[in-house]
Amino acid sequence: MGQKGWVWRPQQLWLWALGAVAAVCCLATILVFAPGYLSPDSLDQLRQAEGKLPLTDWHPPVLSLVWRALIAVTGSIASMLVLQSVLFWGALWVLARCVGALTGSRAGSFAVLGLGLTPFVLTFVGVVWKDVHTAFALLAACAVAFTGLRLRDGDLRRPALRWGLLGLGVLFLAYAMLVRKNAFFAAIPVFVMLVLALWRAPGRRTWVTCTAALVAALVVPAAAISLFARPLETKQGAQIMLDDLVHVLRVDELRSADVSPDLRDRLVSAAEECRRVGALSDAYWACYARPADGLRGDSGEITSLWLGEMSGHVPQYVQYRLRLFASLLFETGYVYKAGITRNDLGVEVAHPRLEDTLGTYVGGMARDLPWLFRGWFWLAVALVLAVRPGTGLFSMPVRALGISSAAYVLGYLPIMPATDFRYIYWPAIACSLGLLLLRLGRGTAAPPAAPGAPADRALTAHQPADAGGH
Repeated sequence: MGQKGWVWRPQQLWLWALGAVAAVCCLATILVFAPGYLSPDSLDQLRQAEGKLPLTDWHPPVLSLVWRALIAVTGSIASMLVLQSVLFWGALWVLARCVGALTGSRAGSFAVLGLGLTPFVLTFVGVVWKDVHTAFALLAACAVAFTGLRLRDGDLRRPALRWGLLGLGVLFLAYAMLVRKNAFFAAIPVFVMLVLALWRAPGRRTWVTCTAALVAALVVPAAAISLFARPLETKQGAQIMLDDLVHVLRVDELRSADVSPDLRDRLVSAAEECRRVGALSDAYWACYARPADGLRGDSGEITSLWLGEMSGHVPQYVQYRLRLFASLLFETGYVYKAGITRNDLGVEVAHPRLEDTLGTYVGGMARDLPWLFRGWFWLAVALVLAVRPGTGLFSMPVRALGISSAAYVLGYLPIMPATDFRYIYWPAIACSLGLLLLRLGRGTAAPPAAPGAPADRALTAHQPADAGGH
């Protein structure tokens, strides 16, 4: 009995220490970012959450509805910041515990938590953006998958627990896709990782059932929001087509475009203004004379014009999109959101000096190590992880993270509206985690199935899982 107590005491101390570090980091994040850093997009969603503006689909309505529910329960707009911080640090804590249990490396588990303090990750943790919600939801799904890996040869043999973890994982994945449609490219590899973590060799029926669960988790809330919340349609997709038209077509071609005279004049003016100010993208906000109804009235003609003209300007279209994508990779901008944009809601940063400190940290690192904030670096890392994930314990998750990151970045090629670092945020998180897992899993292998084997055997034995006691 005494020997057993001596073995378990260090493990319990380690778990408490890991949890304490995660809790302190979470509280510090809330303090620094309070009440949440807000851009014009964030403020627009806040107004919708508070009912000061009608709900629209320009930004994901699910985010505004979640914020509305949080405000109704807590009475504070900072509740969204708390949710983001708890989800982020909670997911890292789960991943850290699972990595420590699977490898026996306590230093490695603390290194997983340390990822949250790196400048390219910490920069947006408290910014209320759909890109941040997507990244954290995907990270939480990864945490569920790693829980499955840790429990697969023990408690996970109970069907209820296995399917419960699958349900939780697909809910996170569905939310990621609801807040950002192009997250589909990143979510599918994570979904595959989730299923392979819960089942060693899933059969066709398992794949069909799991896929049906993911589709249901995505379609049901989307349909419910459309039916009951009825967000106003804004035709945001026409924004990308507008960029293509004013940057691909010549001004004289726009002057003869087969659209209404009013739209024709605005397209010509937008093209000329974009060239004058050097705006390579985001023409809707930078150069376009927006009518009162936004794109709703123009979307039909813009779509028809785009379909008719792009087929005859394929080389110019490809060149424009490649030029814009190169800017995302090599001239990645907006690496830090400084506090809260000036607004008429009376919302201000709670602790300006802490905001200045964070800005100095992120800005200084961006100047000293700029490649950490460049799209090309994380795309290169993603491709390496996808092609060479190693042969160790975490080879499958490492490959999934690499494919997810690469697919997410490359998926922006035809639809990218700007060149902001937030479009690289999930790849930065996923690839840094993948690199760490590649290092920690080197020289280890998944343990063979052993009936009744304790889930935390590796941690208790202080050695890699494949060398544990029999």
